This record gives sequence, C-alpha cells and structure tokens, in this order.
Amino acid sequence: MRNLKNAIFYIGVTGGFTALMFWIVSKGKSLEIGREIVAHSSKDTLLNQFIVSIVHNLEHPLALLLLQIIVIIIVARLFGWIFRKIGQPTVIGEIIAGIALGPSLFGMYYHDLQVGLFPDASMGNLQILSQIGLILFMFVIGMELDLKVLKNKANDAVVISHASIVIPFTLGIGLSYYIYDQFAPVGVEFLSFSLFMGIAMSITAFPVLARIVQERGIHKTKLGTIVITCAAADDITAWCILAAVIAIVKAGTFASSLYIIMLAFAYVLTMLFLVKPFLKKIGDLYSSSENLSKPVVAIFLVTLISSAYLTEIIGIHALFGAFMTGAIMPDITKFRNVFIEKVEDIAVILFLPLFFVFTGIRTEIGLINDSYLWEVTGLIILVAVVGKFFGSALAAKFVGQNWKDSLTIGALMNTRGLMELVVLNIGYELGVLSPKIFTMMVIMALVTTFMTGPAIDIINFVFKTKDVIIPRDILHNQFKILISFGNNEKGKSLLRLANSFVKKQQDKSNITALHLSLSDEMHAYNLEEYENEIFHPLLNESELLHQEISTIFKATVDIETDIADIATKGDYDLILVGLGKSIFEGSLLGKILGFTTRIINPDRLLDKFTGKEGLFVNSPFDDRTRLIISKCKRPLGILVDKDLQTVNHVFVPIFNLEDLFLVDYAQKLIYNNNSMITIIDINEEIKKDFELAKAITELKNNYSANVALLDEKEMKAGFLAQQDLMMLSLESWKNLVDSQSIWLTNVPSTLIIKP
Repeated sequence: MRNLKNAIFYIGVTGGFTALMFWIVSKGKSLEIGREIVAHSSKDTLLNQFIVSIVHNLEHPLALLLLQIIVIIIVARLFGWIFRKIGQPTVIGEIIAGIALGPSLFGMYYHDLQVGLFPDASMGNLQILSQIGLILFMFVIGMELDLKVLKNKANDAVVISHASIVIPFTLGIGLSYYIYDQFAPVGVEFLSFSLFMGIAMSITAFPVLARIVQERGIHKTKLGTIVITCAAADDITAWCILAAVIAIVKAGTFASSLYIIMLAFAYVLTMLFLVKPFLKKIGDLYSSSENLSKPVVAIFLVTLISSAYLTEIIGIHALFGAFMTGAIMPDITKFRNVFIEKVEDIAVILFLPLFFVFTGIRTEIGLINDSYLWEVTGLIILVAVVGKFFGSALAAKFVGQNWKDSLTIGALMNTRGLMELVVLNIGYELGVLSPKIFTMMVIMALVTTFMTGPAIDIINFVFKTKDVIIPRDILHNQFKILISFGNNEKGKSLLRLANSFVKKQQDKSNITALHLSLSDEMHAYNLEEYENEIFHPLLNESELLHQEISTIFKATVDIETDIADIATKGDYDLILVGLGKSIFEGSLLGKILGFTTRIINPDRLLDKFTGKEGLFVNSPFDDRTRLIISKCKRPLGILVDKDLQTVNHVFVPIFNLEDLFLVDYAQKLIYNNNSMITIIDINEEIKKDFELAKAITELKNNYSANVALLDEKEMKAGFLAQQDLMMLSLESWKNLVDSQSIWLTNVPSTLIIKP
C-alpha cells in the first residue's frame, strides 16, 4: 500500500509540474514577437548546428586543456614505465616523454597534429598549471629533507657538498666565457649568463639521488648516510645560490641586487624565527589527534602559498618559497606523512608531466643541426661531468673516503634530473638562456642523470662489490628460508608457516624476512621509521614463536626481479611468498585487463608463446605472482592465506610422480612441528608408481602416528574443514584448476610449491 501511495505521488508531482512547464513555455512563445528570431527547422540545419556545436566545444580552452592533460599523463606514465623497466629513474622517461610530445619528435612527423594539440595560445594555461605543480613538488622536496641529519653528520658531507658546488660552478662560468659570444641571447649581460651556466652545472637532484640510494640498498651504510647528507646540503645551498642569482639577473648588477638580497634575507629570518615556531606549536597541539582537521591543513597550505607569493614578489621565484616552507615544516613524521600523501600524488602524477611537456615543447633538438653544435653539446656534458662527478669524488677522497666510495659519491652527486630542468626553465623565462643553449643543457641533464645507474654498476664491477644485501650471519650448512611479504598479516602467516618447517632445528636453519617497497613511494626522511613500522609486527610474532629472524628492507623499481635476485644470491632453500589477487578477478574488466597485460607484459607474452601461460589459465595468480614464478630459480612456495594460525593438520594430494618432492616437506613438518599429515592418493597414482609408494611407505614406517594415506573416495564430509593447510605442487594446482575441483571452494590455506 505504501509503495502504491509513493507511486501515485511521484506520478502526480512529476506529471503535474511537467505539464506546468510545458504550458509556461508555450505561453512564452508569444513574447518572441518582434524580436526577429530565426527559426531553424530543417534536419540538415539541425545536424549542422550540432556539428558546429561539437567543434566549438572541442576548441574551447578548457576542453583543449583537459585533452592535453589526458594525453600528457598517459604518455608520461608509459615512458616512465619503460625506463623503470630498463633500470632508469622514472623521471628520465617522463622528461623524454615531454620531449617526444614536442617539436623534436611528434611535431617533426605530425606537425599539424602537434600544433593542433598544443597551440601557442594554450601554452599559457599549461605553464601556469605546471608552475603550480612545481610549487607543490618543491614543498614536498623541502619536507623530504631531514635537517637533523645535517646537524649531526654534516662535517665531511658539507665539505664534499660545497666542493661539488663550487668546482662545477667555476667550470660553468669558465665555459660561459667561450660560448657567450655565440649562444647568449642578445642584450643579456655576461654576468647573468655565466651565473646561470654556473648554477645549472652545480645542481643535484636530491629526490632522484635518494631513490637510487634506497634502490641500491645502501641507505643504512655509512656511504648512504654521507651521500644523502651531501645531497641535502647541496640542495639547500644550491637553492639559496639560485635565489641570489635570480636577484642579480633581475637587478642587472650585484650592487643593485642588494635590495632584493636583503629582502630575501629578511624573509628567511622571518620564516625561521617566526613562522617555524608558529607551525611547530600547531604541530605539537595536533600531533596526538587521530586525523588532521581541514582548518589545520588549511593553515599549512595558506602558509605555503603565502610563502611562494612573497618570494615571487621579492624577486627570487615562488619555488624558493615553496621549498623553504617544506623545510621548516614541524619535525613530526605524522604531519609530514599527511602532507606528502595529500600533495605528492596530485603534484607528481598530474602536474609534473605538464611541466615536462612544457619543457619538451621548448626543447627543439632540431636546433642542434650541425656537427659543431653537437661538439658544443658534448663539451657542456664533459664540463658538467668533470665538475660534479670528479669534483665530488676528489673532495670525498680528500676527507678520507676510499676510492670506491668516493667515485660512488661522485656518480650520485652528478645526478641532475628534474631539479636541473627547473633551473633551466627559470633561466629560459628570464631570457638568459637562448633556445639553442637551453636544448643543449636539457640534453646534458638527461645524459648525466641517465649515466648514474650504469656508472655505479661499473664502479661496483671494478671494485668487485654487489648492491644486494644478504644477512652476514647465514651459514652455508643451514636450511635457509626467505619470506617475502607485502603486508603485516600476510607476513605473520608466512612466518608461522616457515617456523613449522624449522622449529626444532633452529641451530641448523635461518629465516629471513624480506620487505620490498617501490622506491617512488619511499621518502628519505622517514625511511628508518617506516622500516621499523613494517617489521615490528613480525618481530613480535617471532618472539611469540621463539624464532630468531633476519630482516632485509629495500626500495626497488622491480619487486619481482629483486625477490628472485636476492633468493638466488642468498642461496635460499625455500622462498615463501603470499598470493596477491586482483580485485577484478572473474569480472569482464578482469578479462580485458588480462588480455591487455598479455600484450604489454613481455614475460607473459613469452609464456604465451612457450606454452607456460597455460599453467595459469583460470588460476587466481596475479601478475606479480606470475612474474615471481617465472623469474625465481630457487624452490618457491606460494601461500594462499586464509588466516593460517597453526600447521597441525596438513593434507597432501598426490597427482603424479613429480609430486615426490612433497614427501621431504611433509617430513620436515612432522619432525619440527609434529604435524599430522594426510596423503590423498588421487586416482590411485601412488599404487601405480613404485618410487612414490616406496617413499610414502618409508615415511609411514618412520612416523606411523603422524601419517595417514587415503584414496580420494575415502575422504569424508567435513575432512577439509578439519585441515589447517593443503600442500601441493604447482602442477597439481594446475590439475585442480583445470578440473574445476570442488576443493577450490572448500580448501583451507594452501601452500603451492614449485620445486
């Protein structure tokens, strides 16, 4: 009855008011008399009007900007992914994506399309958005700096850092003496040109360097601490020098720039002694709150924007104000985490690619169109490398580092990345750098950043060292298990399982817990705290189990490859990983994504052609697990975790002779954990094979109270519910999946082992 009343009310209201609107519109037609309104009645005219309207909408500045953003993000992420796969920083791929979308590549072959997508009239909007992105990004860079490190460990680092600035700065000024006449824009004084060449040569990309240090696993070493401190000191010093250079360039002479420098000095004092204590008080008041309220977040964001505004008005660029605000943020990890999470994704994913493309459109490789210009470009690269690489290395050697560490510091400090592009764009906007010299310097930034990884590899090869960290306390005669976990709960289940294999043989065994995080999700300032937070639940669990464990923590760009490398180089006897499952599994989108990943994923494409892909058809393996299986050359166990608490009751289905190796794992569980093992003879396979029968008979004779052998038809109702774990081979898993066995819906936690 209630539904009927609602329906009558709905029909009455919508119908009545629709009729009223129609009546008002029909009466309103009489108001058109005398207004010379042209009626369009033909179908062709209506169609033409529709087409004209669509074209007009497509050409609207907002529509064009949105289309540009879509294209830029897709291309930037694609190039970033490609370069990450070849071991280069993602930022290199994104920079090259920007150049590719500019006149150097896209515009060269599809000029009209490139001009249509990026017309000159739209560049203003793109520039403003990219500058907003840079302001947000520089705020994050400032927050990433750990100023406590500078206070506590700055002795040698400051010497190396300042040497790595003054040497390339001087060489840059020297280089400008030889190229000023040919390449400096008309009307630009030598002082302005030379200062910008100097600062461009001496910059270091702190975020790229920090991620490389994390990925190489040296962040805990003395070398890692020194190089991070060097980069932090370099960043602060270089940005202060850049502010002074901008002031001098805008004023024309050093004397006339003193007013700007004095204002900048007053600004810095205000930020340090007024704004910083104010922000710290807010931080102390709200540090215990579970969530930061919007008014508190607004205070910090208004401070950021006000700081950027002031430095822009003073004349030392808004980016310096953003960097300064980040640097004086309260030294409370929670605050920094919140703001980095709120700001970084939108800045890095949305805005920074706009900056790369804006830079790419300015970068015209075609301007370097003869051998002489390429020789000058090579000279610029040579001066940059000699000044930064060898300048830093010699300074490090002077303060007592060995040659290997000194050269590694030099290679890392030579990384320029995004920071170089920021400096170059400022110089270009001030009219100090011509299009040709701008393009040459962008090429230099790409080359010096690109060479960092290979240079470190060569140094490690020459000095016979490896980056992969393996715990030193592992003995060669131990049974070694590596558990690789992503989240804490899965890690604890893996640890409980590993403990069951070695509980009574701890003097002859070792368990190592490995956690890998993507390097672009890590930040140098809270790395140690993040590591402690990750391993704390596992360490607590290990105490409850009375099981000692070693830990490995590493930032990486390729989790699957690093798991396989660490497992191989550590010579582990068993690697245990948790199964990841796609949220789209079984859906139409999942099938579409599965099809596309077969195309863009080289590993899966190879598996398809070699027939290995069939092993995973209809299985719940996600791409990461597939890649780990394909790359790992050591025995691998994949745990399908259903809240595994104990490993007291285990059943092992035997499908064929290849499952013989499972007997060894069953014996370990019996000896170390006193597990009850039920072996299920699928289709009487054990009876058919002498080797299987012999091995299982021997196991039963040795542990008669712990081993039961059943035929599949002897399994009673409720048997699966009584089990803690099913243990089977990868091939047997394939058989279960192919047969669409009812076991798949009723099984407990499952350990799938690839021998």
